[in-house]
Amino acid sequence: MNPPRTLSVDHWMARPGVPALLSTLDAEDGATRLVGGAVRDWLLGLDVADVDFATRLAPEEVLERLEKARIKAIPTGIRHGTITAVTHGAPYEITTLRHDVETFGRHANVAFTNDWRADAARRDFTINALYADPLTGELYDWFGGHEDLATRTVRFIGEPLQRIAEDHLRILRFFRFSARFGTGLEPEGFAACVARAADLMALSRERIREELRRLLALPAPVATVRAMVEYGILRPVLPEITLEGVDRMAATIAAEAAAGARGDALRRLAALVPGESADAIAVRLKLSNADRARLVAATGPGERPDDMRVLAYRIGAPAAFDRMLISGDSRAGQWRGPFANWQRPRMPLTGKDIIAMGVPPGPEVSKLLAEIENCWLAAGLPADRERTAALARKVLGRR
Repeated sequence: MNPPRTLSVDHWMARPGVPALLSTLDAEDGATRLVGGAVRDWLLGLDVADVDFATRLAPEEVLERLEKARIKAIPTGIRHGTITAVTHGAPYEITTLRHDVETFGRHANVAFTNDWRADAARRDFTINALYADPLTGELYDWFGGHEDLATRTVRFIGEPLQRIAEDHLRILRFFRFSARFGTGLEPEGFAACVARAADLMALSRERIREELRRLLALPAPVATVRAMVEYGILRPVLPEITLEGVDRMAATIAAEAAAGARGDALRRLAALVPGESADAIAVRLKLSNADRARLVAATGPGERPDDMRVLAYRIGAPAAFDRMLISGDSRAGQWRGPFANWQRPRMPLTGKDIIAMGVPPGPEVSKLLAEIENCWLAAGLPADRERTAALARKVLGRR
């Protein structure tokens, strides 16, 4: 598919508040244009959530104009020229044209400019350096981004080794964008990523985690992740991941499709990592406590009770469903609906009930409760209090 050479202005002008915003930012005089991901995705016929603008106006002037127009303005990154305008409940990032003065592997000192091409040159890939006139839909493309969209090529702007040295995160972004938009890995960019893979060690683990999540959440990440593992891209930060893990993730993605389940990045990560390393990797990537617990539970031994509610009760429904898909359990499809609405039940008896049955308070009560809980789970998690009490009496009778 060849992308169009111009965009319909209806894409953005139909959004409430955008015409007034553009008027405030002198779009009619050519001071402001659409830029980046929204332009790229509209050209590809994709849905667009976030719309960003580039402007020749200085950040302070943008703030002043927005406030005068009574449009909410948030100086989210004013040091680097970015202000977020909020109109009709929707945020729009507005960034003054800039060029890099110094770069530090992830951060940069910038200077503001009136040069559109200089602003485009500091962007990472050609397909992300497309601009559109907001009043006509005319495209501005200095680096062949339109042609690269047509051929599904993710290509660095400029010399790839240098661009990676400026911002190490571009290694992971190269693979994520290639998995999303590309038909393969552009050779020069790929070679540069292999050569500079050790630069990933300089990134925060939060940055690595978020890029990895976005990559793994894509519809078809397997070929890209396989190349990353084969050529040692992830080795500096995630040496535990092997091709065996990639194969396991591929099988899990197939199982998701067969079960009618949505692709889930954390589940795919659980398939990718060895179970014995799951907790260490969760800590390294600074996962939330909930995600860490789910990752570790999902990579546990392949317990398959007849009633999967038992496993869901013990490790949580999301992790139980993860484990079914990762292990290739053919029942996963029938449990997708029940697990989606799962509410963990409570056993109808408590320690007070056990004491009321004549057991003295103390550690023995907790031991008995655990034994009764196992019987209750084996009986199908009955909600009936009297039935559960009967199970308890049987347990007590064996003591």
